[in-house]
Amino acid sequence: MEYQRHVLPNGIRILHKPIQNGVSHCALMVNTGSRDENNEEQGLAHFIEHTLFKGTQKRKSYHVLSCLENVGGEINAYTTKEETCLYASFLPTYYPRTLELFSDIFFNSTFPENELQKEKDIIVDEINSYRDNPLEEIHDEIEDMVFKNHPLGRNILGTKESVMGFNKPHIQKFMKHNFNTDQMVICSVGNYPFSKLLKLIERHFGSIEANPRRATRQKFENYQSETKLFQRELFQSHCVMANISYSAHDKNRASMTLLNNILGGPGLNTRLNMGIREKYGFCYNIESNYTSFSDIGIFTLYFGTDPSSLERTTHLVKNELKKLREIKLGSLQLQRAKQQLIGQIAMAQESNVSELLSMAKSLLVFDKVDSIHEVNREIEQITAEDLLAISNECFDEKQFSTLIYNGQK
Repeated sequence: MEYQRHVLPNGIRILHKPIQNGVSHCALMVNTGSRDENNEEQGLAHFIEHTLFKGTQKRKSYHVLSCLENVGGEINAYTTKEETCLYASFLPTYYPRTLELFSDIFFNSTFPENELQKEKDIIVDEINSYRDNPLEEIHDEIEDMVFKNHPLGRNILGTKESVMGFNKPHIQKFMKHNFNTDQMVICSVGNYPFSKLLKLIERHFGSIEANPRRATRQKFENYQSETKLFQRELFQSHCVMANISYSAHDKNRASMTLLNNILGGPGLNTRLNMGIREKYGFCYNIESNYTSFSDIGIFTLYFGTDPSSLERTTHLVKNELKKLREIKLGSLQLQRAKQQLIGQIAMAQESNVSELLSMAKSLLVFDKVDSIHEVNREIEQITAEDLLAISNECFDEKQFSTLIYNGQK
């Protein structure tokens, strides 16, 4: 069954995929994240995501959290640098309850002061928790190095000082300016007629006043690579290398995704895993990641190793990058890599929640959702020459920023 779409007069977009399943899923995603904060608002988007659950004009916090949980459903939320998302899983009969709750949370939250104070303490504890985890911390710090003095580089959680300073007027001002109706998507995957779904959404969201986006995001420019090394009281040394890469709208995005998959993606047969972990046993964790934002992207390569092996491991990693810059993939290698990525995408769609969130983001960013056949066709069109050119553009050692937390030898 194809996707079914509709747009409310206020600009909110609706997307539904009917499935014959005993569990349904729904998401409300907004094109707003931590990069939309100003300097004094660091962590505010994430703080709002937490405090949306703390009570509305007709529900206390307990009733918000229990509304779906009492009937066996689940509700959750997350914040990224560019999105805020509320999503839920439930039995199909509870579509009316879910959509009413979503509307109540997003448009009628009261942000009571006593609840805000408790949530500040919780988020400060979350900040402390991430600082106790060098693997989490080093990835945040490298983004701050790459996107220096830019909102994309800031930690989504904010700082202890910024979080403790938030209040209700801060929240309301940010939501008024950034929670725009033309930047909202309601996405559904479930066993429910589209006509009935539309009536529910129109009832709970149709009367929301149109609030189109007027602000534009600050573009990142003038990347400069740098290297930092810190001595830490750790058993391992942690290293992350990074460079800017392609945006979500760049024609090279699919090719970069394939190239990252070959180098250090989730498969066990990646070049980093086979050439360093399996061959030498130097690393337990070694991986690469490519993240695309609306106007730029970032490529990162991470490994953790014994301090005595840091220099050798770094040399081996650079050698793998050099091979991708200098040696074109053979036709059999390329076809295997394509089939692996196509298979991974297909398996990801086995999870209806993963598909739900992917659909919502695709509609939000591209105003369309490609079918699995269209995605596969784009991957099949990638050439070895494409990957060689991208490797030379993104894997140039002179362009990498490097951050090392050096452990105790």
